Amino acid sequence: MLPLIRLLPGRDRRVKAGHPWAFSNEIAMSAELRALPAGTPVRLEGDDGVKHGVWHFNPHSLIAARVLDRDPNAIPDAAWYQARIGRALALRERLLPSPHYRLVHAEADGLPGLIIDRHGDAVALQANTAGMEAATPHILAALRALIDPRLVIARNDSPVRKLEGLEEAVTTLHGEGGTAHVAEGAIRFELDLTGGQKTGWFHDQRENRARVAALCNGATMLDAFCHTGGFGLAAAAAGARHVTLLDRSEPALVLATRTAQAHGLSQVESVRGEALEVLERWVNEGRRFDVVVADPPAFAKARKDEQPALRAYARLARLAAQLVSPGGILFMASCSHHVAPAAYADAVAHGIWRARRDARQLFQGGAGVDHPVHPMLPESAYLKALLYALD
Repeated sequence: MLPLIRLLPGRDRRVKAGHPWAFSNEIAMSAELRALPAGTPVRLEGDDGVKHGVWHFNPHSLIAARVLDRDPNAIPDAAWYQARIGRALALRERLLPSPHYRLVHAEADGLPGLIIDRHGDAVALQANTAGMEAATPHILAALRALIDPRLVIARNDSPVRKLEGLEEAVTTLHGEGGTAHVAEGAIRFELDLTGGQKTGWFHDQRENRARVAALCNGATMLDAFCHTGGFGLAAAAAGARHVTLLDRSEPALVLATRTAQAHGLSQVESVRGEALEVLERWVNEGRRFDVVVADPPAFAKARKDEQPALRAYARLARLAAQLVSPGGILFMASCSHHVAPAAYADAVAHGIWRARRDARQLFQGGAGVDHPVHPMLPESAYLKALLYALD
């Protein structure tokens, strides 16, 4: 029998409405509960006796409980994890034609705090909660049973783990090496699963890369904050006349260059530097590109960073817009889940206006279909993408 925790009187409204989290100030804490190991599976009930299922419990976190299963009799053992990950796998195989996708997207797939990205025969996972950290042996067993990957890397170096009292580390759970490949369109990208950003590749921008590439035939194109060149190399493969990749990471640019050379994309050049500083210099030099992509890492790491982040996004939009040739295309994106879509769109619009450019918005969207959104967690719709034609 799993330990039982109860919600405080009158503090069950959100949970009853289907929210997947219970906060520490909603739970009737006791010395016995506080002594439970972080990540313990528990049964959650209201003070009225209503059973809310099985949850992961961390007495030391603001988000004290995260739902695993609405069935109060569920046991989150190896078989449970294999079934839950198998459900996520079946959906991806239905949605996408090749095994390159986000396999598990945390709460939206019923596995709170767990991210799993599949790059063909290699997998990168990130356990951002104590519960998923403790369940990692079950998760690994499920992956080996379901897809038998050559390599599984735990990219447990996300700062959000600190909120759960977890250390940051990158470890190999299965296999050897750290190199993988992801196929997207006509390009086979080389990835570094141990030293690259996050889980090695940004599957969430798949549709947006294709959308931008379709506008690049014969164009000059700038991919700012390019990482391993997803947008830029897709544009080159689609017929861009010249592509400039800009990033501060030398290892990422090395991988991007190697991928370009492997595909005969000789029109691709790479520039290393702090993107905002380089963009400012290029504006002053009068440089122009037919298509500009600005897809930076998250500017807002916490809720308190929202306003400074919005100012930074407005500045980036101003610089990027100034670099777009008349009649050109601007694509802007933000992965800061602490910044709301409307606020981000306003900041970008303000930046474009400060650049004294007239704009027509062509598209507003988010992540691809392998990044489902939990209906009760709007912050899980973290990616914000905007496409403009500039006069």
